[in-house]
Amino acid sequence: MAYEHILTAREGDVLVLTINRPERLNAAPPAAFDELRDALGKLDGARAVLIAGAGKAFCSGADLAGGSLTSGDPGAATYAALTEHYNPLMEAIASLPVPVISAVRGPAAGIGCSLALAADFCIASANAYFLQAFANIGLVPDGGASWMLPRLVGKARAMEMMLLGERVYAEKAESWGLIHRMVADDALDGEALALAQRLAAGPTVALGLTRQGVAHALESTYAEGMQREAESQRICMATADAREGATAFLQKRKAEFKGQ
Repeated sequence: MAYEHILTAREGDVLVLTINRPERLNAAPPAAFDELRDALGKLDGARAVLIAGAGKAFCSGADLAGGSLTSGDPGAATYAALTEHYNPLMEAIASLPVPVISAVRGPAAGIGCSLALAADFCIASANAYFLQAFANIGLVPDGGASWMLPRLVGKARAMEMMLLGERVYAEKAESWGLIHRMVADDALDGEALALAQRLAAGPTVALGLTRQGVAHALESTYAEGMQREAESQRICMATADAREGATAFLQKRKAEFKGQ
């Protein structure tokens, strides 16, 4: 697939995906999410993924300007866009076998907010904000926001975001635990890449199973969560990284993981 709306790059073992529509504040048509999903299917050995936006925004939401979601039967068009394009990307991120980091400056609004917060680590610049604007235009949250937000910040704060439709700036987002960390704008790219590279140097199988195990645990019983842990531990114990970790521990040195 030739990409029209995103850029892809490799920084060592990190796959960097950038929404590249700065003239639209990276408002994302359905095709942009298709391109992101296609790129995620081609890790080619990458051991972490970094998602960012070009220019002054992360993603200002779905692109409605083209009329594809507002002409004809807008309800049917929106349903199709979500179920066939936007939601499949969110599911692809959830099932990835490697950690995901998002780097947010400016707006992360609507479906862009969901995309940013779907990452394992969201790092935001001081001018970033997170916005569930749907109530302002007579719509409901989407992209998994109604599932995600109460789990991240609790029901009361999730309701504040979704029913009031007000911006949550990075400082408040950090204090709420909505994001991992706020940094200065000029430090964002470097900090996000450094974290991605740190994760990419880790025990990839174990990290992937950990992120998937947390998602499973959110929907399972205590006993089911422990059973999943035991099964994942059995897989990890057979990896070269686990052997290296144990050897390094006994030799009192830093482990050198290969992602295998």
